[in-house]
Amino acid sequence: MFTIEHDFDATVVTLMDEGQSPLQEDITVNAFEECVTVEQYDPRTDQLQKITFSMAQVRDMAAALNLPEGIYSLTPADGSTTPKA
Repeated sequence: MFTIEHDFDATVVTLMDEGQSPLQEDITVNAFEECVTVEQYDPRTDQLQKITFSMAQVRDMAAALNLPEGIYSLTPADGSTTPKA
């Protein structure tokens, strides 16, 4: 299950784990104009963990989800992938 909220400066997607135990903590994705952050509460440390992606890293991650194992580079003009040796 997930929610989508449009805030003043970001789109916020919250992903809630469902199904069989053990369940993971919710993940919050904040999409800003210049970056995307991913946050998850860590109960072991009692802290919120945050990762920040540049927009180029988000683009690369989206492309990587549908590719086989390997090393790639995206071509900026058309977004196509080029395998690297």
